[in-house]
Amino acid sequence: MGSSALQLICKHYIFRAKCRTGVIALHKSFSYTRNTYSSVSGNNVNSLMSEVSFPYGLRSYKELYELSIQDPETFWGVLAKQRLLWSKPFDQVKDCDFRQGKIQWFCGGQLNVSVNCLDQHVHKTPDRAALIWEKDEPGTEVKITYRELLEMTCRLANTLRRHGVQKGERVAIYMPVSPLAVAAMLACARIGAVHTVVFAGFSAEALAGRIQDAQCRAVITSNQGLRGGRVIELKKTVDEAMKTCPTVKHVFVANRTENKVPMSEIDIQLEEEMAKESLVCDPEVLGSEDMLFMLYTSGSTGKPKGIVHTQAGYLLYAALTHQYVFDYQPGDVFGCVADIGWVTGHSYVVYGPLCNGATTVLFESTPIYPDPGRYWETVQRLRINQFYGAPTAIRLLLKYGDSWVKKYDRSSLKTLGSVGEPINNEAWEWYYNVVGDGRCTLVDTWWQTETGGICISPRPSEQGAEIVPTMAMRPFFGIQPVLMDEKGNRVEGNNVSGALCIGQPWPGMARTIHGDQQRFVDAYFKAYPGHYFTGDGAHRSKEGYYQITGRMDDVINVSGHRLGTAEIEDAMDEHPDVPETAVIGFPHDIKGEAAFAFVVLKDNISLTESAVVNQLKVIVASKIAKYAVPDHVLVVKRLPKTRSGKIMRRVLRKIATNQTSELGDITTLDDPNVITEIVEAYNKYKAQSSKVSL
Repeated sequence: MGSSALQLICKHYIFRAKCRTGVIALHKSFSYTRNTYSSVSGNNVNSLMSEVSFPYGLRSYKELYELSIQDPETFWGVLAKQRLLWSKPFDQVKDCDFRQGKIQWFCGGQLNVSVNCLDQHVHKTPDRAALIWEKDEPGTEVKITYRELLEMTCRLANTLRRHGVQKGERVAIYMPVSPLAVAAMLACARIGAVHTVVFAGFSAEALAGRIQDAQCRAVITSNQGLRGGRVIELKKTVDEAMKTCPTVKHVFVANRTENKVPMSEIDIQLEEEMAKESLVCDPEVLGSEDMLFMLYTSGSTGKPKGIVHTQAGYLLYAALTHQYVFDYQPGDVFGCVADIGWVTGHSYVVYGPLCNGATTVLFESTPIYPDPGRYWETVQRLRINQFYGAPTAIRLLLKYGDSWVKKYDRSSLKTLGSVGEPINNEAWEWYYNVVGDGRCTLVDTWWQTETGGICISPRPSEQGAEIVPTMAMRPFFGIQPVLMDEKGNRVEGNNVSGALCIGQPWPGMARTIHGDQQRFVDAYFKAYPGHYFTGDGAHRSKEGYYQITGRMDDVINVSGHRLGTAEIEDAMDEHPDVPETAVIGFPHDIKGEAAFAFVVLKDNISLTESAVVNQLKVIVASKIAKYAVPDHVLVVKRLPKTRSGKIMRRVLRKIATNQTSELGDITTLDDPNVITEIVEAYNKYKAQSSKVSL
């Protein structure tokens, strides 16, 4: 079935879902066009070739990849027509210019993402499980069918509409991982509102900052959250944030626990309001480039940036990567254990799997609650086929030994995935040999909030192609990795390193930074004109495979979460006794990277140094999140600066990693004696820390 395939006219394609009676009645309000090829058909590269190869006669992964690079309009145009339901077909595949930061895909097309994720599957397989909610409480799960999820989404969407939320307005979601949180995302998509999910571990100040930047009209939250057996006061955090968020007209409060929380004039009990609403909600007709969601991510400056993703291109890319990177097959149970507050949860818990009609797991708990066997007991009980997690968790569980893994039946597993940061060799080998019994494909995936989906991964590839441990390896279709040197020239050949860029647009990539297109251009397209700059460095092996070597800017990766050092510095600098700080990242056995803060104090402070340090940690936790708190805070007399006043953070990194004999060129320092001062302070701190640990 190729580009000449007949189009199927799917009229009256919104459904009245009646879960109690099992009746599905067509609702006459929306019509779609799509090719007859199924949105999920086949499970390997051969099936993808059957979708896009006619009339090209492609026979291999290499040929298919080359088509995606050399003729992206044909490659993506055919897939978009066949895989997505359109209310109005697009008339131009792409209109992009990296030099201007302009990215537009499937121009002129109209569709609705929630219809692609729900209605089409309710029409065909209404009783298939869409979600399996693995609640925090051990040994519990709740299954939600596609019909039930559509009902929940429509009720929630109607609730938002009745309370004045309109197309284009922003809604903040601050909830635990749950079916209602997924329905909240899809409800926004259904009515054309823009959701911004805020990780439910962020502080009130961090939440308020995101709400203010997005100018949110409403917030959807829960009375409380449960994680690792602990109660998290979500509504209390929202209440504190609301003191500085005048744009918010309503706060919708769901009940995760039975505990009562204070309610104000703008607060609305979500489930009570949903119960009053119809099971049918007419979907908004949206353009391909209308905003779908915003997700805030840290950068090299102190202010988080609202990354904008739009409708059709993002959905297509998330669905395609979900199917082919993980070898997802109809009937599989897909288990991504990421929180919905991060992009991994967006793309591989919600949008990618649901667009493909998959059964996707919502994991609310932690990897060690109630014990270090939690993941593997869940795999056994739910019969999970693909497991996608972070190296941080794998390194943590490795330290508990093999017995917690081997205690449970993992024979259902077919594919293992790693996400969020480069995985080290010890963790990779343990994951592959112990968790996967040496028989599961292990995909070490590289991508970013900005890319929308996986860009480099060992799969897809030719049948039986090798996988090299700890390497992302191969670019996905449409992704053209380019290595650049310090002068901005392409680094050709193999066995070379450089700044990792991508040479041409792909549908899933971010479109802008909310409210600041110039920052978008400066951050991603200015350093290497005509290319998207990832901010990461990479090595291309002699075989032509890619290995990510880490960040090249002032961003650290703590437990898979990107965190700008400037954001931590800005928070700590607010302390009245702290004139300046410098934060760097250093290697950590479990987290991958952790933050190390060098702090200068004012003279004649009234508190002790240890008291100030403790206060600084509290400030970071309250202004950002607990995971952002530096593992180490070292008080120094001054920081190493150049004559122009720039802090030389690379020198601090060398000191924090015991590489003082490899400081490099320090001739530009205003006063080289500062190095001796800081090294002495560091050695004293290290000695004191050793005594405490003993």
